[in-house]
Amino acid sequence: MPVRNRFAEMLPEITAWRHDFHAHPELQFDVHRTAARVAGLLRDFGLDEVTEGIGRTGVVGVIRGRSDSAGRVIALRADMDALPVTEVTGLPYASTVPGRMHACGHDGHSSMLLGAARYLAETRNFDGTAIVIFQPAEEGEAGAKAMLDDGLVERWKIQEFYGLHNMPGIPLGHFAIREGGLMAAADEFEITVTGKGGHAALPQIGVDAMLVAAQIIVALQSVVSRNVDPLKSGVISCCVVESDSNAHNVLPETVIIRGTARSLDAETRRLQAEAIARVAENTARAFGASARVDYHHGYPVTVNHPEATRHAIAVAEAVAGLGHVETATQPTMAAEDFSFMLEARPGAYIFLGNGDSAPLHHPRYVFADEAIPFGASWLAGMVEARMPSR
Repeated sequence: MPVRNRFAEMLPEITAWRHDFHAHPELQFDVHRTAARVAGLLRDFGLDEVTEGIGRTGVVGVIRGRSDSAGRVIALRADMDALPVTEVTGLPYASTVPGRMHACGHDGHSSMLLGAARYLAETRNFDGTAIVIFQPAEEGEAGAKAMLDDGLVERWKIQEFYGLHNMPGIPLGHFAIREGGLMAAADEFEITVTGKGGHAALPQIGVDAMLVAAQIIVALQSVVSRNVDPLKSGVISCCVVESDSNAHNVLPETVIIRGTARSLDAETRRLQAEAIARVAENTARAFGASARVDYHHGYPVTVNHPEATRHAIAVAEAVAGLGHVETATQPTMAAEDFSFMLEARPGAYIFLGNGDSAPLHHPRYVFADEAIPFGASWLAGMVEARMPSR
């Protein structure tokens, strides 16, 4: 299965779709223009069904193969939303919306899946049903979960999920994947430290909540280094500190710490949540203050299922060639809400090389249009490989 000639022929058109999406970025669930454009193109391609409004603004398309002897249903997913980033690429198709940018390549993901959908609708060279999913709100608002909660799996009887993400630093035309945990769980915490406020010149008559917060931040660094198995991975980062005073001579009564905890397995995730609460509460108590921890479980670990990973590797090697697929790539502490879909059904997620662009979420990031034939070929190939025509 080489990079399909059809996708090479379609590259100018697919690129035009991406540039249009890139110039008109939309955030979270507010992807109305993008979703309408996607739905219109899918209808133009002659899909059997196109349904809008799943998970608020998601789009689902159905493509039936030439036969359906076993009732197989394979789903392909792409994300549509952009980021609140100000673009500085200077590209001719740069964002026309101030403060918004496709800095993660979701415009490329959607365009590649549109190309795959068009090819599959033209050829229908598979035995079963292909579902193409265009998802809103991957960037922090769990659009995948919203679509699942709207009955995505049950309504379309999905049996397996597959998806991809471009990755700067991986050469163009290459793929990277691993079985098991590929991307981290992403949890958030907020610690409210309450002391006794007062004059900064008279600390002896107060309880310095700022000092207590600083001690908690330092102590939290011991959670991973002294609680997590050294052969496992976890990270705790305190990212925001706020107080109820902005005066230089006032000891605040209350200080709030906000941060994130990342992990690659369920046990580490549980341990970190418990340890953050224990360390914060006991450290505050030792200084005569109190701490309340609000812990929010966000995206779970993105876990590639063993059999699905083997199929994903085989298709990637067929597309890119032997030696161009890293099959035991290092996991990343970034998170991805495709994890919810992989909790619901087996499947796999793969990284697609984006060359030497700036990092994801950077204002100078550029999606490599040259990667489109590889990604579209892999997406279409997963349908044909998992549901071979009879």
